[in-house]
Amino acid sequence: MIQIWKLSGILWRSGLSVLLGGCLLLGGCANNNPAKAPVMNGKAQNGYYRVQRGDTLYRIGLRFNQDVNTLVRWNNLTNPHAIEVGQLIRVRKPTTASGSGNSSGVKRQPGRVAPKPDTGTTTTAAPDIRLRWPVQGKVISTFNGQTQKGIDIAGNRGTPVKAAAAGTVQYAGEELRGYGKLVLIKHSNSTMTAYAYNDSLKVVNGQKVQAGQTIATMGDSGTTGVKLHFEVRVNSKAVNPLRYLSN
Repeated sequence: MIQIWKLSGILWRSGLSVLLGGCLLLGGCANNNPAKAPVMNGKAQNGYYRVQRGDTLYRIGLRFNQDVNTLVRWNNLTNPHAIEVGQLIRVRKPTTASGSGNSSGVKRQPGRVAPKPDTGTTTTAAPDIRLRWPVQGKVISTFNGQTQKGIDIAGNRGTPVKAAAAGTVQYAGEELRGYGKLVLIKHSNSTMTAYAYNDSLKVVNGQKVQAGQTIATMGDSGTTGVKLHFEVRVNSKAVNPLRYLSN
């Protein structure tokens, strides 16, 4: 899968596909031609990301491992679906700055937050976390970091899909094109897991789950053949799940 921990980076083959397609895609309502999945190549500079065509707040949150409510709060957004191409979105935790003047030299625009210098640092070290296998089965596709951002595990329809570790559900739905019914779980500030192609979902957004708790059942939504696509994201980057799964 997943290639949005699209969780709009979770969970992602080339980045989780566009959430809330159609009219929620920036500029997508007026185009009758088949939409091409935009390339997610933007980077956070000084804690900000510049919105590109096809972005949604959910997709941005997935890329930078932040939930939508946090992004809404940091950016004083009144409508999380009304972001514009070129808009700067804060994606890193604001740092406390002395004084209230606009010393960054960035022109303030209505409805947007003027960027402030971000002096905070973000660790890229892999967390010391062990994950449970979400399902038992044969691994039929392995992680390569490019076209495959996770692993695919074969199985039978209806088999329970279980949380790899305790955490909070950041997303449970099927609006992410190409990933079917998807669950994203945030385990810490740096780690997220994604579970795609499910037949049914057993959790809802914001729900806290325990390791081994059933969160979905296996299926073939968004793909061909029953399988689970499983991803691990560390600091918004896809990593090989086999490094963290218990033997």
